[in-house]
Amino acid sequence: MSRLAVPKTYKLYIGGAFPRSESGRTYEVVSPSGEFLANAAKASRKDARDAVVAARAAVAGWGGATAYNRGQVLYRIAELLEGRRAQFIAEIEEAEGATRAEATAQVDESIDRWVWYAGWADKFAQVAGNANPVAGPYFNISVPEPTGVVAIIAPQDSSLLGFVSAVAPALVAGNAVVVVASERFPLSAISLAEVLATSDVPKGVVNVLTGSPAEIAPWLASHADVNALDLVGAGDLDWISLEIDAADTLKRVLRPEQGPDAAAPALGRISAFTETKTVWHTKSLR
Repeated sequence: MSRLAVPKTYKLYIGGAFPRSESGRTYEVVSPSGEFLANAAKASRKDARDAVVAARAAVAGWGGATAYNRGQVLYRIAELLEGRRAQFIAEIEEAEGATRAEATAQVDESIDRWVWYAGWADKFAQVAGNANPVAGPYFNISVPEPTGVVAIIAPQDSSLLGFVSAVAPALVAGNAVVVVASERFPLSAISLAEVLATSDVPKGVVNVLTGSPAEIAPWLASHADVNALDLVGAGDLDWISLEIDAADTLKRVLRPEQGPDAAAPALGRISAFTETKTVWHTKSLR
């Protein structure tokens, strides 16, 4: 007797849980050859708002954790991703039509980027901060602090590597994120959310929406409780309008990037989502 397969419906990841879209909508995810792979939730405006609420609630705890602790948590993600390496390779092969070698390279680079950013967690403040020279008996010190809630449109042509490349640097700085995954290749993003849910990442620090970036992005860009907007994967959208919407609430914006080097590892991607606090302190006159 032949066995019937059980098609999986991939859900959203909001506040540490995996809810369906409040709209009840799903869409079919297919391979490049048109083969059905799974159903994915199609997030709505309400789902985006719920994700922002969850991220806002998580900012204080995550941003207030020690840099060393954040580095440990990010490294733990890399460890768990390494343990599920075969699953992610198979998913990328199916979803993107990649060869085994191409899928393996993407997964390995994704793991390496978690490790790279984990290593910067307790070091980037020393590079991005300053001890400023002043005239007078004072110490003047500038220190980078988290921006808050960062909304991200992940690269749309990469199922895993682009997602990791956009999310990891925002987390290093102590921000919480709401990320819109690749519409064509959403499965690895939700599989990664399953890794996050079983690692030490506090609930609400990462929130993953699947569906149409064109539908969701305008609400995130105009949301008053979102502090910054990363449009790295928004090249096919009307990103100038999104930037204008973001300006109404004084959001910091990173513009779209194209090509295989989009969101490449860089210290600038960490410092892009920090605010600088400058402190004055008197020196002893003795």
